[in-house]
Amino acid sequence: MKRTSSLLFALLLLVAVTALAADKNPVVGGQEMLPSNNVFQNLSRSADHTTFVKAIKAAGLEQTLEGPGPITIFAPTNKAFSEMPEGLLDKLMKPENKEELKKVLLYNMVAGKLSTADLKKKLQESKNGSVEVTSMEGAKLKVADHNGMHLMIHSEDDDIGMFSIWDVPCSNGLIDVVDNVMQLKD
Repeated sequence: MKRTSSLLFALLLLVAVTALAADKNPVVGGQEMLPSNNVFQNLSRSADHTTFVKAIKAAGLEQTLEGPGPITIFAPTNKAFSEMPEGLLDKLMKPENKEELKKVLLYNMVAGKLSTADLKKKLQESKNGSVEVTSMEGAKLKVADHNGMHLMIHSEDDDIGMFSIWDVPCSNGLIDVVDNVMQLKD
């Protein structure tokens, strides 16, 4: 009887642990992303997005990312910013270049909640293998499939960003982590 009770308890414990493990939130930059947080709050938690957050603040876009949304962010990592042409980020971060910085950042954002499932469905319906979306800056971005492995995003200037983490739920949208800063055509 005691052994049966112990086995039953162990089984219940295993079921509970499995249920909790399946319910985990995504981890970005070493931190759990909470669905109850807005996009800006979650980006601010990520150690991989400190440059992006600093740029968002310099451009005065915090309120946009804290607002009701929905918004989809193609969030470039610190590494992506470090691979920009030398001196460009420093130039953009100067107060006199705030509007130019704002345009670059808004080019990495789309109004609405675009999940990868939605994008993949549109890709299947597409005749040319890509889906065009309009950034919050107003210029076009193209999303395409990369060898059936994951999605990638193309700028008008032929920058390509690979999705490394996608569909991170936030209270006002989604975060997709990408490995490049999408830039406008000169």
